[in-house]
Amino acid sequence: MQIEHGGALDRAVMHFGGPPADWIDLSTGINPEVFPLPVISTAIWNRLPDQMLLASTVEAARIYYGVGSEAGIVAAPGTQALIQILPELKTVGEVAILGPTYQEHAFSFQQAKWHVSHCASIEEISESANVAVIVNPNNPDGRITSVESLVDLARKMHGRGGFLIVDEAFADPHPETSLAAHAGMDGLIILKSFGKFFGLGGLRLGFALTSQGTAERLKLRLGPWAVSGPALVIAAHAFSDAKRLDDYTSRLKIRRKLLADVLAEVKLTEIGGTMLFSLIEFEQAHKLHDELCQKHVLTRKFAYAPHWLRFGLPLDESAASRLHKRLVLAISAVQS
Repeated sequence: MQIEHGGALDRAVMHFGGPPADWIDLSTGINPEVFPLPVISTAIWNRLPDQMLLASTVEAARIYYGVGSEAGIVAAPGTQALIQILPELKTVGEVAILGPTYQEHAFSFQQAKWHVSHCASIEEISESANVAVIVNPNNPDGRITSVESLVDLARKMHGRGGFLIVDEAFADPHPETSLAAHAGMDGLIILKSFGKFFGLGGLRLGFALTSQGTAERLKLRLGPWAVSGPALVIAAHAFSDAKRLDDYTSRLKIRRKLLADVLAEVKLTEIGGTMLFSLIEFEQAHKLHDELCQKHVLTRKFAYAPHWLRFGLPLDESAASRLHKRLVLAISAVQS
């Protein structure tokens, strides 16, 4: 099974040419603005991350996400690391994945020999499934499942001896969608990606919000020093800087409007998305993707949805203007 991802700008440059600086990479849902970084002492780089540093970062995450004291929080080197070990928490069974969504969850369960069933709605989840996975808001269409429905589903999965995984990688700008306040209940595991909202995908940091028992099992599986000291310092700083967070979020909203305006101006129809990306429908989406690559714009196409194209956010007005000009040329080439 070949997994499709966003990113890989280096591969696009090798194939289509041009200097990397000329490219506009809109292929991921990562905020193009890096959150202001703190000064990191040489001691943090030199020594192994200690328990006090980890504890202070976890406490900052608890406050930032709105997690109660009864819940367990696990820091991991990216949510991808968590996704790959979650199938090991239960004896092999059936997992239902609400889709279409990104493929890593299905791949990890398949690798662990689980039976994977794909569902379009919660109502379609089989009675035989004891684990369910829902990305909320969903990637790539931005579908939102209500908090009430997810809490009910977590209870149901727990009653079957399993659990519900809610992947909230894109929920930071949409806090009303989050189940973080319910973290700690039996049968619920919430995944949080640090890098997407804070523009720090390269840091590789994520969190699991869950029950204390499940948290201890995940920590044991990840082993000691799972997250680097610099990553912990950066996260604690970002979680705690309320003023900069407000300004940062305001700029994100402006950036999202820039993208929406560009897409509207070139008459591309948005059919979904989140604050961090937009999904459009276009009859020849794959051809448009390739034409945009010729013009050094990288977007995200989907083999399972040939009429879909996902756009990440331009950094600023200059990038939005460059995107508009290249989109006009690419659409004209496709339609000619």
